Amino acid sequence: MYDFAVVGVGPAGARFARRAAEAGHDVVALEKGEVGTPLACSGHVSTDIWEYVPDDAKPNLRQNRVRGARFHVGGPGSRSYPFYKREAVSNVIDRVELDRTLSDCAREAGADVREGHTVTGIDERADRVVLEVSVAESAGGGTETIEARMVAGCDGPVSRVRRSLDLPEPEETLHGVLAFDSEPDDGDFVDVHLTAPRFFAWRIPRGNAGVEYGLAAPPSADVTDMFDALTDAYGVETDRFCSGAIPIGPPGTVTSDRAFLIGDAAAQTKPFTGGGILYGMTAADAAADRIEPDDPTTLADYESAWRDRLAREIRLGKLVRACYSLPEPVQHVGLRALSGEIGVHMDRPSSFFSREQFRRLLR
Repeated sequence: MYDFAVVGVGPAGARFARRAAEAGHDVVALEKGEVGTPLACSGHVSTDIWEYVPDDAKPNLRQNRVRGARFHVGGPGSRSYPFYKREAVSNVIDRVELDRTLSDCAREAGADVREGHTVTGIDERADRVVLEVSVAESAGGGTETIEARMVAGCDGPVSRVRRSLDLPEPEETLHGVLAFDSEPDDGDFVDVHLTAPRFFAWRIPRGNAGVEYGLAAPPSADVTDMFDALTDAYGVETDRFCSGAIPIGPPGTVTSDRAFLIGDAAAQTKPFTGGGILYGMTAADAAADRIEPDDPTTLADYESAWRDRLAREIRLGKLVRACYSLPEPVQHVGLRALSGEIGVHMDRPSSFFSREQFRRLLR
């Protein structure tokens, strides 16, 4: 019997599998397809990402450096308000290769990472969790039963672990779409358009990999039509269209008797961008530090630890997102007043109140 069964080998799952294996636990990590595919989210991340990958992986992962963002209340061609730093504030990375790199780190730490393994049933018992698994033909075919003392649900916004164990859903789920133009662009600014209801659209230069266009909004909105309007306004044709759910707002609990959620499955995401790579891996570290597979009471320690690290940023992130829905005249006034050189960190809304940011505003 394994100590931990990890369902989903995205950044959160791979990070937890690695950390738990490094701590000496027996870990199996299950991914229903190939690690990293299909692509379902952007690869625009803060420079903190390099703390989680080997140094020699940087050249293969990094596609572009970004110094700031131009905010638009309207579409392309509308007045923009730049927010920037003199150094790189973020990086654009190969999102598929990131997942593969992190899963390789988990394997090297001793985790048993299996692709083509889809969890079809979960039975939580007093002393273990029993997983029924369907194995793809490429991985040998058939079915398996896997037992573990605990299960980590890292299986994304539509989490089978969460729903099988009747854990609460995220507060909200947005519908996100993105696609790519192959024309190279090594510009160092992203463009953000506050034109989607309750969220935004974006354009991200990805160096030689081209340009990413995306948009997210509540499911009731016609996201595809709005995305087509965005790319039409830019005068581009895109390919490799991707679509996915973006969970916003963690529920009151992300643990049961012998299961716990990490990453998108727990809605550990930034409410103001929808990104969850760094928040998910932060929570994975909290889980690895606090949870002991033989002691279910340590799940409460994980609940406290990840909320201590992320709850304030998520709460402040909701306030930032509320500004997306302000009347346009108010948005213009606020963006004009705050634009210019900044001292904030893209993952930490609390940095809006830092000394560095106040010094920038005074300048």
